[in-house]
Formats: sequence, structure tokens, C-alpha cells
Amino acid sequence: MTNVFTRIKDSISADIHQLLDQKEQRSPITALNQYLRQSEQEKEKVRRLIERQHRLKEQFASEYLKAQELADKRKKQADIAERAGEEEMRDFAVKEFEEYNARASRMKTAKDDAAAQLESLERKYEEMKHKLKDMHLRRMELMGRENMIHANHQINRVLDESSDKPFSKFAELERYMENLEYKVNSAYYRSTFDSKIARLEKEMDES
Repeated sequence: MTNVFTRIKDSISADIHQLLDQKEQRSPITALNQYLRQSEQEKEKVRRLIERQHRLKEQFASEYLKAQELADKRKKQADIAERAGEEEMRDFAVKEFEEYNARASRMKTAKDDAAAQLESLERKYEEMKHKLKDMHLRRMELMGRENMIHANHQINRVLDESSDKPFSKFAELERYMENLEYKVNSAYYRSTFDSKIARLEKEMDES
């Protein structure tokens, strides 16, 4: 369990800049997303290991109490048998007491060790969660920077495409609108010219 946790902790503590500098990755955000997904999966594995350690500690505690109760019971029974002069029953109770007492001692040590290991795991697990949270926040920061780069690129392309002068596209559109307006006006003037001449001619004949 310690080796698994150490591997996970070392992986999460790796320098994120080294990951982003890998040339084979097309997008740093894509690489970071994959890294975070893997880290979240490892975090889930650690969470399950901690839950298992909780259960083991409780089981050790339960076995310790059972063994201690039986040891106390056999010790009391050995005293009763000794006072009654029942040597065979006393010897059996003493032997049972020694076995249960040794088991209780062993379970107490295991319980205490499991509790200490659990405390260490929980502390490291909290550190790991903080590191992952920081990674998620750094991803948001990188996404914001990436969005700004893409937005500026799009704006600059619209403003400066096919020309070194800013606003060339808008200037070109303005010239196009002016030419279109001129053509419309010219077409209208030509279409009404004949009727205007005919009206002038009629007015001159009447005068």
C-alpha cells in the first residue's frame, strides 16, 4: 500500500511544466486534461485503500476486545479451579488464558499500527487532494490564456488578413458599398433620363 501511495504522490508532485513542454503533445490543455483524469483515477484508488484500512483497524480492535475478554474469563476460571483443587481444569484454563492473552497482545499491536498508518494515509490523501485542486485551478488559468490567444488570433486575422494595414477588410467593404451605391444611382439615372428628356421636349413645344 505504501509503494502504491508513494507512486501516486510522486506522480502528482511532478513538475507540470515538464508535462506541458513535451513536444509530442499538440495541446498543453489536452495533455493536462489527460493527466488530471489519470490523477483522479489514482485518487479514487487511494480513497478505497483508506476505506479498507479503516475496516482493518476496526476488525483488529474487535478481535483485540474478544481476545482480551476471553483471556480475562479464563484467568478468572483458573483462579476458581485452583481454589477448588481442580488441577486439570486449572491447567486448561491457564493454557487458554496464555493463548488468548498472547492473541490480545498481538491484536492490540496490529490495531495501534493500523491506526498510525491510517492517520498517515489520511494526511497524505488530504495533501494529494489539495495538489489536484491546484492542478484544476491551473488548468482553468491555462484555458483562460489559451482562449485569449485564440481570440486575439481570430481578431487579428479579421482585421489584418491579406494586408499589412489594419482595418483593411473593413475599408474594402466600405469601398464595395460605395461602388454599389454609385452603380445603383447610375442605373436609376439612366433609366429615368429618357422620360425626363421627353418631358422637357413637351414643355418646350407647349410654350
